[in-house]
Amino acid sequence: MAIITISRGSFSRGKEVAESLAQRLGYECVSRDILLAASTEFNIPEIRLVRALHDAPSVLERFSHGRERFIRYICSSLYNRVVKDNVVYHGLAGHFFLQDISHVLKVRITANMEDRIKEEMKHENCSADKARYSLKKNDEERRKWGLHLYGADCRDCRLYDMVLHIDVLSVDDVVGILEETIKKGKFKATAGSTEKLKIKTLLSNIHAKIVKSSPHASVTIDDGIVSLGNLGGLLKNDKNTRRETADSLIQTYGLKDVVFEKPVKARRDHVNPFHNLDLD
Repeated sequence: MAIITISRGSFSRGKEVAESLAQRLGYECVSRDILLAASTEFNIPEIRLVRALHDAPSVLERFSHGRERFIRYICSSLYNRVVKDNVVYHGLAGHFFLQDISHVLKVRITANMEDRIKEEMKHENCSADKARYSLKKNDEERRKWGLHLYGADCRDCRLYDMVLHIDVLSVDDVVGILEETIKKGKFKATAGSTEKLKIKTLLSNIHAKIVKSSPHASVTIDDGIVSLGNLGGLLKNDKNTRRETADSLIQTYGLKDVVFEKPVKARRDHVNPFHNLDLD
């Protein structure tokens, strides 16, 4: 059992590699539906469009803590799809979020610009100059996306276990290399790596549930007890909200308990100063 993430630029044939590899291995192939699941939380039609991907950072700036919220939602969506393993994922951010999971094979697929231009011209029915401009723009925007949201450049080869260039190597050649790599068992899930991914999934889901009110919250778990810190909104200063949130998390995820690192902080913004005094 393993997970393969494939990073690629437009018309680099990475999609073909992912779909063919998933079919050979009998794995699930997952792509843009991760982005769609996250975007529904924002109800932004633009993010649902493939070409709108490069606009996302600027779109997110329209929302309060848009960057933090989007990262939490897409991270939760991704983890929930890959946590069962046997997945080939060719979409946004897989190589970022799954960087420290040992049974994830992280791959970057590249192709010659001239070959990509021909594919763009065919797909978009446009001139070579327009295709070249569009591809360069998309490549740069994808790079900006990674830097803006995750602080990493998707072109950095250190993010990947393998970088494969489609030229002399065909799509079938690349699929064969990846299939052989997986079958060697080097990226087979272990009890430890599986448990680590499950914990990441749980913490990510909790983050996604509270991110609207607490975009910078810290969430940790120890022996089934979740600790929440750096809270904002009603989670910071309302006991009822804390109790309802704790009860919901315990019931949803089978936790032993939910504790808060700091006590409720009384509000000090009432128009009548008397109500801002601590009388207990």
